[in-house]
Amino acid sequence: MRPILFIAWLSLAAFCVSSDATAQTRTDYPTRPIRIIVAQAPGSGPDIMARVIGQRLTESWGQQVIVDNRPGANGIIGMEAAARSKPDGYNLVLAVPSALTMNPYVYKKLPYDTFRDFVAITQTATNTFGLVVNPSLPARSVKELVALGRARPGQLNFGSFGVGNQTHLAGELFAAETRIKMVHVPYKGQTPAVTELLSGQVALMFTPMLGAAQYVAAGRLRLIATCGEKRATAFPDLPTMLEAGYPSVVITGWTGLLAPAGVPRDLVNRLQGEVTRHLLSPDVREALSRQGAEPVESTPEQFAAFIKSEAQKWSKVVRQAGLEFSQ
Repeated sequence: MRPILFIAWLSLAAFCVSSDATAQTRTDYPTRPIRIIVAQAPGSGPDIMARVIGQRLTESWGQQVIVDNRPGANGIIGMEAAARSKPDGYNLVLAVPSALTMNPYVYKKLPYDTFRDFVAITQTATNTFGLVVNPSLPARSVKELVALGRARPGQLNFGSFGVGNQTHLAGELFAAETRIKMVHVPYKGQTPAVTELLSGQVALMFTPMLGAAQYVAAGRLRLIATCGEKRATAFPDLPTMLEAGYPSVVITGWTGLLAPAGVPRDLVNRLQGEVTRHLLSPDVREALSRQGAEPVESTPEQFAAFIKSEAQKWSKVVRQAGLEFSQ
């Protein structure tokens, strides 16, 4: 055999062995623990969702799924960690609207790029957004709250999960729509924000109900309206902000699973199929529904298109609110 042909044959053989090994590895995936980064604190809505997914994947795949909470800086810390992770299918991130579709317009500089650094796997759920108040506040409806705000200009404070967060922008929309002056008090995520609302340090907050519904059920918070286009299945007796006469304050929360850019497409497809299968199971659907969340079935392409459309929508809101900060 001629030397050149022999070298070519060795190269082809090595390629075939490498391809077979890769295929075998992906067929066996996963072979070690998987990490889901959550850019919020334990006990938050995204944390609850990640743990539901993690538990089900652990049971079906026999490999532990670890939830890695990286709260702070409006999700920036966790998203940066996810963007810098190895794109091998063992590092995932459960993201929310603020981190993906608002931060790019709120902050002049970010250590990650939503569209360059991540690959969409699937949207996991939509979350009912609600206007909740501390029970000590003398307002049991949106109308009463607006009247109170106009009677006490600058005295009502509203909490949020962070500057530029969806919960912050919802409060700004409400203030602009109702023409009442409120004081914004940002916190480092959902858990501390809800804790301060429970203690009465802030009077009201717009929040995803996943992570807050338990306090409403216990009477520790008062839900006076939801923010969807129609009444929430979990709270059918409560009016929407649209019904209350404020059509601009129509907001839906959501969560979605992504991976660092570069993850092989076959692993993306496998993750999407398995996660969706579990989320659509009757027991998971029922458990989430009780907290105002609804599982979503979406392909990677559909989720990527959804992220793009959400980014376009919120970029306009950020500009109108005059929110832009250096990072």
